[in-house]
Amino acid sequence: MGVNVTLEAADGFQLGAYVAEPADAPKGAVVVIQEIFGVNSHIREVTDGYANKGYYAIAPKIFDRIEKDIELGYEEADMGKGIELAFQKLDHALALGDVQTAVNAAGEHGKVGVVGYCFGGLLTWLSACTLQGVSAASSYYGGGVAGQMDKSPVCPIIMHFGELDAHIPMSDVESVRSAQPDTPVYVYDADHGFNCNHRGSFNAPAADLALERTLALFGEHLN
Repeated sequence: MGVNVTLEAADGFQLGAYVAEPADAPKGAVVVIQEIFGVNSHIREVTDGYANKGYYAIAPKIFDRIEKDIELGYEEADMGKGIELAFQKLDHALALGDVQTAVNAAGEHGKVGVVGYCFGGLLTWLSACTLQGVSAASSYYGGGVAGQMDKSPVCPIIMHFGELDAHIPMSDVESVRSAQPDTPVYVYDADHGFNCNHRGSFNAPAADLALERTLALFGEHLN
């Protein structure tokens, strides 16, 4: 249902994005931040899902700074490449600037929420702390979030983690809770990537509950 568009970042860079619009006037806008696998079919489906819930939804292609239109799957080789792209090749400051570009574009359609998964969960936390125009945020299993607790959110944010996640130990989750006592931190009986129905770690009850909580947050602060 969505389309690919081009955004112009503050430095003039031409950034791709996937946009899905609701059937009626949007009740707000949602920026969807990708995993380490790019704006692939799963992220497009997530973006479509928010449009179906009545939001203007946009997923910026933050890997475009490295190579245009990168889409990876979930095999071991894809995982290795995605980690290299996200944590070795990508300039995170520029990536946040590109998220800001998407937030600015989304803001033409109402108040803006940010939701992100995996690497996108980290960028969602940083967006809630540093970007302008974000009214609410929902961070899913953000790798590296525990190392960013020197920052404080300037908008309401909720966080989701999987108790079975080998990538994010519960000690990290507890450190987040301790550092951010006013931020709801939800833990599910699930693994990393539990929201993605393209992965073996998909957990439908956890995904449904996390989405319910995210939609409640956005309903309160965006509508």
